[in-house]
Amino acid sequence: MPSWLALGDSYTIGEAVPEHGRWPVQLARRLRAHGVAIDEPRILATTGWTTDELAAAMDAARLALPGDDAGTGTFDLVSLLIGVNNQYRGRPLDEYSEQFAALLARAIALAGHRPDRVFVLAIPDWGVTPFGQDSGRDTARIAAELDAFNAAAAAECARRGVAFVDIAPVSRACGAVLVAADGLHPSADLHGEWARLAEPVVLRLLGAPLPPSLCRSGFSRDASV
Repeated sequence: MPSWLALGDSYTIGEAVPEHGRWPVQLARRLRAHGVAIDEPRILATTGWTTDELAAAMDAARLALPGDDAGTGTFDLVSLLIGVNNQYRGRPLDEYSEQFAALLARAIALAGHRPDRVFVLAIPDWGVTPFGQDSGRDTARIAAELDAFNAAAAAECARRGVAFVDIAPVSRACGAVLVAADGLHPSADLHGEWARLAEPVVLRLLGAPLPPSLCRSGFSRDASV
């Protein structure tokens, strides 16, 4: 069965939601419903990780560097969602762009050097959540900084031919309501919306036929979806 490595932070590990509510787990379930017998995703993600901390965890897990055949081998599918903690800690866009590019190169290598087996999710806007609204921070600035981070990630994905799934709009529209009990992290229902948006993208990446209900998604491998 196809194997899947999901790289990220709290949004991928599903902080404050049950394991079955994590978006990778929900997406795998949706794929199986369409006849794709995919393995349960291997998740390498921890709440609070920045780009460099994810890279260090990949080193510790012996996930290979580009051009390196050592390590744990390759995967049929690799996903990446990272960067919110860079923004939260006030770290610069240039640093994020550089480190994201390096992580994306590693993700492609881990997908057998196939960029068409990698997809990236946009960073949600935590400023719309109850926690964000009560944080005392400028939510307009949070939104602008995350937009810049996402634009940099989308541009790097386009340059490398990697699918970019833009979950930011639905997260902004629903993030104040579809929120976990901690008032910050997305609920399982919002994770489900992310899985729904990623579903047609991943079906195409895996060469599976799109059901008629998903054929209106307008997927393009090198564009936002």
